[in-house]
Amino acid sequence: MNNPRSDTLNRKRAVTAAVFGNVLEWYDFAIYAYMATLIAKKFFPAGDEATSLLSTFAAFGVGFVLRPLGGIVIGRIGDVRGRKHALLLTIGLMAVGTVIIGLAPTYESIGIAAPVIVVLARLIQGFSAGGEWGTSTAFIVEWAPENRRGLYGSLQQCSVAGGLLLGSATAALVSTLLSNDAVEQWGWRIPFLLGGVIGPVGWYMRRHIDDTPTFQNKTAAPRSRDSGLHRILKAFGFTVLWTVSYYIFLTYMPTFLQNHAHLSRTQALWSVSAGLLLLIVMSPLLGYLSDHIGRKPLLLASCVAFVVLPYPLLQLILDNASMTTIIGCQLLLALAIACFSGPGPAAISEIFPTQGRSTGMSIGYSLSVAVFGGFAPFVATWLIAQTGSPVSPSFYVIGAALITLVVIIRMEERAHAPLT
Repeated sequence: MNNPRSDTLNRKRAVTAAVFGNVLEWYDFAIYAYMATLIAKKFFPAGDEATSLLSTFAAFGVGFVLRPLGGIVIGRIGDVRGRKHALLLTIGLMAVGTVIIGLAPTYESIGIAAPVIVVLARLIQGFSAGGEWGTSTAFIVEWAPENRRGLYGSLQQCSVAGGLLLGSATAALVSTLLSNDAVEQWGWRIPFLLGGVIGPVGWYMRRHIDDTPTFQNKTAAPRSRDSGLHRILKAFGFTVLWTVSYYIFLTYMPTFLQNHAHLSRTQALWSVSAGLLLLIVMSPLLGYLSDHIGRKPLLLASCVAFVVLPYPLLQLILDNASMTTIIGCQLLLALAIACFSGPGPAAISEIFPTQGRSTGMSIGYSLSVAVFGGFAPFVATWLIAQTGSPVSPSFYVIGAALITLVVIIRMEERAHAPLT
């Protein structure tokens, strides 16, 4: 006979380990973007700042190229051997990639080999991230009680935002405590090396958890070789706005604020940190709300918000706005992201059956992130360079919102249906 108290304890331990490990994973992956202006100088020197920054964000985007392959390989491990085995692999690979960047010699020291090393490290991180998102989402949602999938799934997004917040706050703290010269000489390495130090803590926590009851109950069932191409395409379209809004407004934004709103590096990082903090607070509340009113109302509200808000808010920021106004804009954009991030993990998990959930979700999500999200900072920088208008990235976000809006309108609402 099952012991309800023991089941609850196992659930808490498993979800805590998954969430903590996810925070560390996404800290490692995102810290690169928050140090982008410094990495541009150290590894991608060029005749002008725009070219150097484009090279840096191209290397950031390269980290997403291997995400679909990581989704296939690691997602399959998660579906065959279990979610736990896949999650141990991802956190180890991510830590290795982060340490490589933190220890890499600069262009001044070894020439062209320096950016090559950085690109290889980003490929390792991208392969890891490709399997992490889908597998960790499946793991957390499958551990959830039947009527709490939205709430539990939102914790996955809290951990992603938590990793980004930890990255932006660490970068801001380094910029606050050290002089500009110290940061440029050696201080920029601290956030990367810190990721390598704390990574093993997350690995140890994941090592001592059980796999999901849903997965264990399905292992004896016939396995579907194909989780459904239509499901993967649906997950792909579902993710377009999600990933573009994340990487434009929560990853690229510090660079945008420094270059076009003339904020200092420290001010820009703290501004983004405020938005991330609101996202962490609101995502569980909106995930919980989706368990009662359904996923689609909140997802549709987010899509509409990103059709209406990006252009006027970016224009407001550019019109010599005060720091208070800029943070207000950042908070409003973060709230719109939270409307998607709260119900999103449960909604995308409900598209797939258990036997193919980790693989199918990882492929659909990773492909979308690779195509639309990973190169979003590059696209934003390129659009501004081509048009001369700093507000031009808003059109990229609006286009993404329209794509995802069509997908969600056509989706079946499964908030109150059993997880298959």
